[in-house]
Amino acid sequence: MRLSVAFRHAHRSHASIRRSRAGVKVLYPDKNRFIPDNIAVSYLSVREASSTSGTTETVASFKSHPRKNDGPLYESAVGDIVQRSREELKAIRETNPGLKPTLAIIQAGEDDNLLEVNKKMARKIGLNVMQICLPDQCTEEEVIEEILRLNEDSLVHGIFLHLSQSFLSRSVCNAIKPQKDVDGVSDLNVGRVLLGDQRDGFASPVAGAVLELLARHDAPLVGKMAVLVGVKGPLKVTLQFLLQNNGMIVQTCQWSSKHLQKQIMDSDVVVLLDTGHKGLPPTWLRPGVAVINLGSALMEEHCDSWEPRMEAKSDAGVGPLSAALRMQHVVRSSRRWLEEQEYQSWSLRPLKLQPLSPVPSDIEISRAQTPKPISQLAQEIGLLPEELEAYGITKAKVRLSLLNRLQHQPDGKYVLVAGITPTPLGEGKSTVTIGLVQALSAHLKLNSFACLRQPSQGPTFGVKGGAAGGGYAQVIPMEEFNLHLTGDIHAITAANNLVAAAIDARILHEATQSDKALYNRLVPSVNSVRRFSPIQLARLQRLGINKSEPSDLTPQEVSAFVRLDLDPEKITWQRVVDTNDRFLRKITVGQANTEKGHARQTQFDIAVASEIMAILALTDGLADMRARLGRMVVGSSRNGQPITADDLGVTGALAVLMKDAIKPTLMQTLEGTPVFVHAGPFANIAHGNSSILADKLALKLVGEEGYVVTEAGFGADIGMEKFFNIKCRTSGLRPDVVVLVATVRALKMHGGGPNVTAGVPLPKEYINENLQLVADGCSNLIKQIQIAHLFGVPVVVALNVFKTDTQAEIDLVCRIAEASGASAAVPCHHWSRGGRGSVELAHAVKEVASQESRFQLLYNLQDPIVEKIRTIAQKVYGADDIDLSPEAQAKIDYYSQQGFGALPICMAKTHLSLSHMPEKKGVPTGFILPIRDVRASIGAGFIYPLVGTMSTMPGLPTRPCFYDIDLDPVTEEIKGLF
Repeated sequence: MRLSVAFRHAHRSHASIRRSRAGVKVLYPDKNRFIPDNIAVSYLSVREASSTSGTTETVASFKSHPRKNDGPLYESAVGDIVQRSREELKAIRETNPGLKPTLAIIQAGEDDNLLEVNKKMARKIGLNVMQICLPDQCTEEEVIEEILRLNEDSLVHGIFLHLSQSFLSRSVCNAIKPQKDVDGVSDLNVGRVLLGDQRDGFASPVAGAVLELLARHDAPLVGKMAVLVGVKGPLKVTLQFLLQNNGMIVQTCQWSSKHLQKQIMDSDVVVLLDTGHKGLPPTWLRPGVAVINLGSALMEEHCDSWEPRMEAKSDAGVGPLSAALRMQHVVRSSRRWLEEQEYQSWSLRPLKLQPLSPVPSDIEISRAQTPKPISQLAQEIGLLPEELEAYGITKAKVRLSLLNRLQHQPDGKYVLVAGITPTPLGEGKSTVTIGLVQALSAHLKLNSFACLRQPSQGPTFGVKGGAAGGGYAQVIPMEEFNLHLTGDIHAITAANNLVAAAIDARILHEATQSDKALYNRLVPSVNSVRRFSPIQLARLQRLGINKSEPSDLTPQEVSAFVRLDLDPEKITWQRVVDTNDRFLRKITVGQANTEKGHARQTQFDIAVASEIMAILALTDGLADMRARLGRMVVGSSRNGQPITADDLGVTGALAVLMKDAIKPTLMQTLEGTPVFVHAGPFANIAHGNSSILADKLALKLVGEEGYVVTEAGFGADIGMEKFFNIKCRTSGLRPDVVVLVATVRALKMHGGGPNVTAGVPLPKEYINENLQLVADGCSNLIKQIQIAHLFGVPVVVALNVFKTDTQAEIDLVCRIAEASGASAAVPCHHWSRGGRGSVELAHAVKEVASQESRFQLLYNLQDPIVEKIRTIAQKVYGADDIDLSPEAQAKIDYYSQQGFGALPICMAKTHLSLSHMPEKKGVPTGFILPIRDVRASIGAGFIYPLVGTMSTMPGLPTRPCFYDIDLDPVTEEIKGLF
């Protein structure tokens, strides 16, 4: 396709063009763009010009014969609009110096006559113009495709269709986003004009130009008669309304009308669109009539047949004037865009909740509530449409671009929900978290966000069940929350096992091939050219080989490059699966004949124990995640050097598998308040907290007076300690208050009550009042309060009330908690009442969070690994000391030697006791904490000791939860999940 002069000129000055099979790639000053072959684009970086418009043609007058000296009328109008637009743009750039408002002009063919007027006007104001030249014979679908692309381009603030009427169908016009429709052609913008509300839209600049010309004449418009000849579509509707709104009587007719002469002779104003007609006979025009021809401002199908006529000079001003108004719209569109980027106040509309008694099952409660469409919730909390990626109707991913948009927005209050040492049944931290945010948002009208972990399929089908909360404090739909969600854990499983496959494949290939054969396969010749991939170049640099041509490497360098020399006995990377499968705790791989005898012992971990899950929870962005993935150490070479995912060459592929998982998932509670669900590392194996990214996004969204409530897994000795020492250390965020969840049931267990077993009825001690058991068990509650105070954070105790608890037991717990240093202790009834049952807790959290927090970390990262482990064991768990196995000591020495000694510690310990012994309840003392092994998650950024017999792969109980789970084949409803 032949390019327009403007196109060729623009790209000589502003861009370079690279032609490929796929199309033309144009590199602009601001960003890269891909342009298909059949489209030419002119992108003019327009500078402000001091010169005025060069035109000397006249505008309409109320005289029967136009005068050549009427120029100042329209020129002054253009000048005023240009000046206003320049001042408005200057004010915008004072606070946003990098903003370059851009008008995109789409045209078919290469006629630049009208375009030159717009470009000159843009130059006067200081706007950029992007000209997109489609082929003469392009289709409507091609036009719409280009419009949709421009709709999503944040650098484009206005779209102008310089197309013939045959292209301007309603489908084409309505494809433009109303906020970018600076020509006012979409139905929505036309409707806004008719309703008299243009705050969020634009009226046609051509119609505006007509009104501006008439308004600047001395003669009043009220009562005057106007006729619109040959004007069609949105322009006709807009003109008619604007003129009538200014007191004029408006008639419309076509050129073929038999009453045309009479209507013109009766009119004071004639507005015509002259397409191929010879104009109006002078005898039809009575003295004083104003004739405005819109031809100078519009492109028509028969423009080649236009002939210069005397009366055409009287309307030449419509083109420049409408162009000036169009540019004014672009400036205002950019200002509105900037306003949209700013923090938006919430307009949250909570869902009504009508609790029943007795309380139905969790799944019945969830299904009885109709959730809001996730797009509606997103709008209510200030998310922009482009920041949302919907996964169905009730959940969506949120893009990380939100952090850039709200980077200057102050954070809200940061609340951590932890707990006492739980029973195997769990004490309801998730339920308290959800009940608290429902109370804050739906009842106290304070912005609040819950940030929760994604539950693993292991416990969902095993013994614990899901983690969506319970009763009238749930995330909904709870089936979606507990089953797959948006596939993040599956992505982690795929990425983790790709690394495992790469490890064993590399060992096999190195053992069965020469250096030359390995090199030829790792750096193959493609079309007689050999190149290193970027990740291979990075490996060469780590090896100290500063060469980029494959043919330049010496045999010794080739050998160092191709041989990782992984020691099969020192591989630390395991395969994972998201199922509790005890028989995968130790397996043998490589037994097939095709593996040539390279069998080895290995094991499976639960998927949420993967280092990739830990990385997901601790990363702060895509680039950081990719770097962390590359640093993951998978084992050691035979000479003791750590081998990483970067060395395997798999990092880029891992990032691709994880590119969507890095975005938090937005859901809602039963009362329609927002929830982020993201990451799910186990607390007794990994660090047990939801993601830093979810917390950061939520802290920006709630605003300075809002609250983000996040949950740490299991007791405060595990999840909370790791939240402070690992998560807060990584994120730089500082908590304002800890909510410590306790139950009378768990306190009775710590006071000496009989064992509690999932699936078995509770012993009578847990059903009947027993103040002594409660009082004795409060020792564990007191210890957990003290642990929080080690970090300088105030504590609010939330007593999760069960229907078997008596008032005397409830009062006793609250008195002991407050006497032991808790800033407040309140009973919570969210399970049976929803947010209304946690209002007292919400008030307490609000009051305590307003006080100053003296947050501090427990240990210095520069302390030796052994001392950091000992500090946690003694100060948090209450151990006398630690006991390192020879294997653990050897690992510590190795990690220290490799330079990993300054990482924080992530203890893998049972959650059922402060000690390593699950049967030891209350506050055990006088014990030595055994460290049987030490592993390192270098990519995630921590060392994790394995305490006692802690397993990284849970097993199924005798009667797992899956016995009760089924699907109705007719309704497709899930049964028995809870």
